[in-house]
Amino acid sequence: MKQIMSRLFPAQFDNAFPGNPIALWVFYLFTVVTLWRSQHHTFAADGGAQSIATIPLDSYSDGAAATIIAIFAQWGLVQLLLGLLMLLAAVRYKSMIPFLWLIVLMEWVGRGLIGQFKPVETIGTAPGQIGNLVFPIITLVMLILSLIPRKDVADG
Repeated sequence: MKQIMSRLFPAQFDNAFPGNPIALWVFYLFTVVTLWRSQHHTFAADGGAQSIATIPLDSYSDGAAATIIAIFAQWGLVQLLLGLLMLLAAVRYKSMIPFLWLIVLMEWVGRGLIGQFKPVETIGTAPGQIGNLVFPIITLVMLILSLIPRKDVADG
């Protein structure tokens, strides 16, 4: 348990990643996806609220639609910050990756739970609804793989 905690919360960050390489490569993919999502939510005219999430903005008052778009843009900024942190880890501080897998897992599970208690009206199935089912499982598996040292590292 102590080894797992030291991999999850290292005393200092370095560029060593002793976990399974699959967790590293999937992390790179998740980093790209997070950065793409962030720019779309921030810069798309509707913040992705209607064009992606299928929220019927055109049926709301102008003020309500503008509020939803602003919240999506603010969410995009949070995604950008997370994506940049992930990019930093991918490039320079790979020992952060297990911790970031935990953060990504918490984000997906948290959004999924909040969505259950505070549902959003949509006119279709948003990609996020599907992602809330699939991505927590993927991130949990990647978290576990990132914490299990490769044999060449475990022996050394």
